[in-house]
Amino acid sequence: MSAPSVIDPPKKAARHSAARPARRQVTTAFVVTRVAVLAVAAALLLYAVPPLVAAESWVALAVVIAVSAILGYLYLSRRFVPAKYLVPGTIFLLAFQVFPVLFTFSTSVTNFGDGHRGTKAEAVTAIEASSLKQVPGSPSYQLSAATKDGELVFLLTDPVTKKVQEGSADGLAPVEGATLGMTGKVTAAPGYTVLTTAQAAARGKEIAAITVPTQGGAIKANGLSRAVEAKASMVYDASCDCIQGENGPWKASEATGYFVNPAGDVLSQGWQVNVGLDNFVRVLTDPTINTNFLGVFAWNLTFALGSVLTTFALGMSVALALHHPKMRGVKIYRILLILPYAMPAFAMLLIWRDMFNKDFGLVNQLTGLTTDWLGQPTTARLAVLLVNLWLGFPYMFLVTTGALQAIPRELTEAAGLDGANAWNAFRRVTLPLLLVALSPLLVASFAFNFNNFNAIQLTTAGGPFDVDSIRVGATDLLITYTFRLAFGSGSAQFGFAAAISVFIFAIVAVLSAVGFRRTRKQEDVYR
Repeated sequence: MSAPSVIDPPKKAARHSAARPARRQVTTAFVVTRVAVLAVAAALLLYAVPPLVAAESWVALAVVIAVSAILGYLYLSRRFVPAKYLVPGTIFLLAFQVFPVLFTFSTSVTNFGDGHRGTKAEAVTAIEASSLKQVPGSPSYQLSAATKDGELVFLLTDPVTKKVQEGSADGLAPVEGATLGMTGKVTAAPGYTVLTTAQAAARGKEIAAITVPTQGGAIKANGLSRAVEAKASMVYDASCDCIQGENGPWKASEATGYFVNPAGDVLSQGWQVNVGLDNFVRVLTDPTINTNFLGVFAWNLTFALGSVLTTFALGMSVALALHHPKMRGVKIYRILLILPYAMPAFAMLLIWRDMFNKDFGLVNQLTGLTTDWLGQPTTARLAVLLVNLWLGFPYMFLVTTGALQAIPRELTEAAGLDGANAWNAFRRVTLPLLLVALSPLLVASFAFNFNNFNAIQLTTAGGPFDVDSIRVGATDLLITYTFRLAFGSGSAQFGFAAAISVFIFAIVAVLSAVGFRRTRKQEDVYR
């Protein structure tokens, strides 16, 4: 009968001692991660809770508290180790990807924009404030601008009674112990810092914007030394839910967010309401928009595909040349080739715009041409493709260089031994393997160039424009076309812009999904 096996104590101790350093390293990394996440959660509570409470955003406050509580429980517990590493990435994904998409869609079903930024109560206040007019015989005051606890206020002196009152957005309040000058203006008052004439002139816009509410009207500054009480010519009447005044009554329309009179006119100031799919219907049915949509979309596809193909072709060609074993000075060439990628694109686009100028541009001066590059549709499109090629090929060069390092040279050498020439070896071996590695990046590059606002706006601004259609230019992408439709008329239509952005998002998502699907099929073939 054999003796039972006994583990040698020294060996067992040695095993435990060998395992300790690895366990200590894991513990250190875990503690650092725990402290960092809990610090972020604490900062979130510290900075987010007070403003949310002040704004009475109870739903957002509940979400913040719930997320913070979950993070605290998760990272103070010894359990759920995988979740400790997944949760931070998930939170950032929700915050920077999912939430913006949902917020854009929620905005697209509203009339949010200039004249529709606030609530109905805020719209009423703005209408009444903008209709203030001085009534003959209304009170006037000697005005001194002052600050109290850092806030700009009025010190108003009644010219008859010499009574001094403080005027602010909260109304009138008595001031005791004020010292008056020869003109009746306040020169000093306990708890106030009276502004000098120069200081008041420097803050003239702030002084003019202050409105002190009174019963049936408001006090406004008339210059820097006088204030008058004005009456609102447009007044809200809760009994009819309307604005009483000139050409009124102006009935509130909850469907459009406007006050409308019997003639069908609307007041410029409205409020934000839900309009459903009206913005999407406008995109599809408005002839000034949909007639240009297909043409812009076709050029948008051409620009995105052309940018990806040309930058990839040039970047890959340069990477292949520098990858050759007989190539010398590779490091110097690589530094020079990535310079366009290292330069600020914003500045480079403006420089390229000037280089293509017809009269003093460097391109015409070097070539001896007199071409109006940015004034003709064909040459303008060629110009933006060339500019994007110069800016984009270093990125393709870098990623292709990295992918080439992962392809064993034995494969191309084996192809040569089988009788394949350099072109066939590249076409049958190198290029397919490169595409397997780089296809996701090519799809991402297509999505980026599909919405490459800067490349168009900073070079051609969407032009050149036809005399019969100033809304759309020859180089407009959907994103620049959207920008002009929503903000080009001098007013911002955020809801309408969000609706078109949803269309663009859907188009890019479908095209990207098709691209990724073909990428997976290609991976299966060469796996």
